[in-house]
Amino acid sequence: MDGRKLVLVTGANTGLGFQIVKALCSSDKDDMSIAAAAEYIKTKYGKLDALINNAGAQLDQQWTAGKMSAREMWNKTYDVNVTGTHILTWTLAPLLLKSSDPRLMFIASGTSSLNGSENLELPINKQPNKGWPKALNNFNLPAYRSSKTAMNMMMREWFRLLGQDGVKVWAISPGYLATGLGVGQEQNKTQGAIDPSIGAAIVRDVLEGVRDDEVGKVVSKQGVQPW
Repeated sequence: MDGRKLVLVTGANTGLGFQIVKALCSSDKDDMSIAAAAEYIKTKYGKLDALINNAGAQLDQQWTAGKMSAREMWNKTYDVNVTGTHILTWTLAPLLLKSSDPRLMFIASGTSSLNGSENLELPINKQPNKGWPKALNNFNLPAYRSSKTAMNMMMREWFRLLGQDGVKVWAISPGYLATGLGVGQEQNKTQGAIDPSIGAAIVRDVLEGVRDDEVGKVVSKQGVQPW
């Protein structure tokens, strides 16, 4: 491949994934399609230099809108953000080990920080009024943020698992981005979301070695995100 690096970005059709691809140049999959993707990369390239697990789901509003049951919403959220991400990484890990400088990234979230959840000034942490049922708004994201906290631990497991193989592993917290996640790009903008290119630049820095002293951490534009 004439010295070029092979990078796989999942969920790269819009939003952050699309901006990651743009920065490097300037979804949920079933097991069969994951295996097919791995076989294609193996046959055509023989290695994978970097895997960016960007595909994700934020479905909490689907439940509050009555479009999904609570069980379906929670299970689907974990299936995409945790289970599917793990299966994809497991399938592609042998190809990462063929690289001379393998890098593995998981797109995290600022909402996943247990330390950060104690900041009651943030809209996502504000307590609703007493009584039942609760009046829920667009910042009520228990399934999404719980799944991203679980993904942080999964990242640590991959950091442990591949440490002796020389694979550098991070979770990347890109900030609240104006993507199609959850309520949609336009609604996210009205709620203070920033341009996805800002998050993509963090990913680019990780790929280019700028954050190599922070492996095994959740990194953000500001530094290392507290657990």
